[in-house]
Amino acid sequence: MTFNRMTLAVLAATASFVAATPAFAGTCPAGKTAANALDGAPTAPSDVTDTVIGSVDLAKEIGVAKRDLRMRRLVVQPGGIVPLHSHAGRPALIIVVSGAVTEYRSSCSVGIDHAAGDISSESDGISHWWRNNGKTPAVLLSADVKARD
Repeated sequence: MTFNRMTLAVLAATASFVAATPAFAGTCPAGKTAANALDGAPTAPSDVTDTVIGSVDLAKEIGVAKRDLRMRRLVVQPGGIVPLHSHAGRPALIIVVSGAVTEYRSSCSVGIDHAAGDISSESDGISHWWRNNGKTPAVLLSADVKARD
């Protein structure tokens, strides 16, 4: 009897941990990769706010000159756009806090949907842009390394 209760407790704890763990997203579906799928991509932001909510000078912390680790909050309104940009030398992790957005990557011929709880890894020099194709605002948190002038 004790074994069954302990087993159930472990299973319940594991299930709650898995449910609370964000899902990594952002992979292009099989057969949809492309060499450069960004022709005509938007180059200006639209209906998006981008607020830096904190930053750390990496030279002081780990000796990486002229780079900051920063946390930003982006709110992308329905139809809003985060324009085409590159992550060459600027890795980032994005988590969708609420709502949903679609990412358009240079390496994929179709949009990649990101729902609340998904994390997108942005590195290796990818170029991409995002659009909120939904009916509610999408809230994103972005942690990235940014070059400082």
